[in-house]
Amino acid sequence: MNRWIKFGLSLAITVGCFWWTFKDTRWAEMFASLRSANYLWLLPYLGVLGVIHVSRTLRWGNLLSGMEKVPFKQLNEASAIGFMMLIILPFRLGEFARPFLIAQRSSIRRSAAMTSVVLERIVDGIVIAVLLRVLLFFVPDTAKELSYVRWGANIMFLVFGGGLLFLIIARWQHDRVIGLIRATLGKLAPGLTERGVHIVDGFVGALKQLPDGKNQALFVLWTAVYWTANGVGMTLLAQAFDCGAGQALCQPMALTLFQGFVVLSVLIVGLMIPAAPGSAGTFQAFAVLGLSLFLPDAVVHASGVAFANVLWVVQMIQLIATGLVFMVWSHASFKDIAGKLSDEQKEEKDTKDDKRDQKVAAEPKSAPSV
Repeated sequence: MNRWIKFGLSLAITVGCFWWTFKDTRWAEMFASLRSANYLWLLPYLGVLGVIHVSRTLRWGNLLSGMEKVPFKQLNEASAIGFMMLIILPFRLGEFARPFLIAQRSSIRRSAAMTSVVLERIVDGIVIAVLLRVLLFFVPDTAKELSYVRWGANIMFLVFGGGLLFLIIARWQHDRVIGLIRATLGKLAPGLTERGVHIVDGFVGALKQLPDGKNQALFVLWTAVYWTANGVGMTLLAQAFDCGAGQALCQPMALTLFQGFVVLSVLIVGLMIPAAPGSAGTFQAFAVLGLSLFLPDAVVHASGVAFANVLWVVQMIQLIATGLVFMVWSHASFKDIAGKLSDEQKEEKDTKDDKRDQKVAAEPKSAPSV
């Protein structure tokens, strides 16, 4: 798909999500909530964000260990800079930043590193889909928008669970799966089919280099720490908006630990939707949707909207600041990395187009009809 079409679609999604978030906002109450918020709660929340960064980095190292044990310094640099670029760069270029950066700092091939990132995404998708589906059993059926959230959880589980099942089958019956893909989709979209075959081949190759049992166990452990810290952080920051000694217009809100995990899970479902850099719009919309399962409309559209925006801003600042620190420390250049990522994507597309054209040109032409 043309980049500008992608940009237009993501922009439309972002605008739509912002409209949905703010259409019922009680502006006076929201600003009162922002003014009376106890921002001292940002201190423990920033500590939680530090735990999230370290656990996310360490588990990636465990996943890569089947190919090479990367020292924490290089791993941390690639992780910090990569996640910063993921939220800043348009056209999903940031997805390729971590594999590109770790390939510069180790002997791991970029394609293999990319496979580890995709595997991370699949695992996280399944974890959140299962977590949300289980948590929703304890949410009252009278909760507003509950049916939409259930649909989202089911779709997410089908997408990520189906993706994992497909790759496991491809690992087991590689040649048959590749043959089936080419025999079915190959006739409809040859270029897209070959790209899919390339991805499956890369994934199957990476699955042959999975880490040993110890590192697999550590990957599971750090994944648990990562998502637990996210849920705890969500609950902690919500305490800042209790309107303790606040303004008359302020609508107090708070989240229990259970509610914090539900809101987190709903938010992650929304972040799977392509949108503007930093998930602006989708982040706020799905955070508000999660809050609406528990809180009255008067609170959701006042303190809830304030909470969603502060949560987004703090996370963006933390990710960008951490990335910039490690970029300066490692003497890297944002412009240079972004330029190389863009150039490599263009070269990869041109190479695939050339191969497709050569394949078409080499095919025997049918005789003209008489």
